[in-house]
Amino acid sequence: MPDHRGMTAKVRARAVLVVVATLAVVGVGSVMVLRASAEQPAAAQVPAYAHDMAAMRPGSAAAGDIGGAGPVTELDKTFLVKVRQAGLWEMPAGDLAQTHASSEAVKRAGLHLLDGHSHLDQLVREDAKMLGVTLPDQASAEQQGWVRQLTAAQGLEFDKLFVNLLRASHGKIFATIAEVRAGTRNDVIRRHARQANQTVLDHMEVLEDTGLVDEKTLADVAAAVNPPPK
Repeated sequence: MPDHRGMTAKVRARAVLVVVATLAVVGVGSVMVLRASAEQPAAAQVPAYAHDMAAMRPGSAAAGDIGGAGPVTELDKTFLVKVRQAGLWEMPAGDLAQTHASSEAVKRAGLHLLDGHSHLDQLVREDAKMLGVTLPDQASAEQQGWVRQLTAAQGLEFDKLFVNLLRASHGKIFATIAEVRAGTRNDVIRRHARQANQTVLDHMEVLEDTGLVDEKTLADVAAAVNPPPK
């Protein structure tokens, strides 16, 4: 009679070998799938927002609308130019306050100018590049004249000149910021107007804290931003 116990043992051994072989095949297949996934091109793993950022770069197909930020008007462009020019004369003025002023409050105002416009100048250059707006490298002729006046003044004369020139300038640009922010359809300009508004407000307040702002300066600013009807 056949040895059934021996045959059963052989069948079991064969079954074990089949199972082991099957598991080995499955394991190799899994490794190959994982390796193929890991070797996919890096571009396939870039988050979706990265493509939106690429669309905002100048020169891209969407540069006219800056990735949906909105159109840029001539007033928007003029605003960025004015912010840039403000920094180009107010930072030298802030430097002069540290050496020419007799009042500690005026020196403090000068430090606020330096700090505020150093940050704002960096921001305006970044935003202008993003929007394709060309910025000047020099202050206006009038602003350069103000710096020359401040350079020639010392002590109390400098203090009064510094405070009133800068309070008048800030009062006028403050009104321009409000006009731009109220009408712009561009999100970059909206953000820039908010930052500029905070900086200019801080500067007006620290200038007023000196106690040297003349009533005539305030009247001139009021007349400039609210001209009488013709």
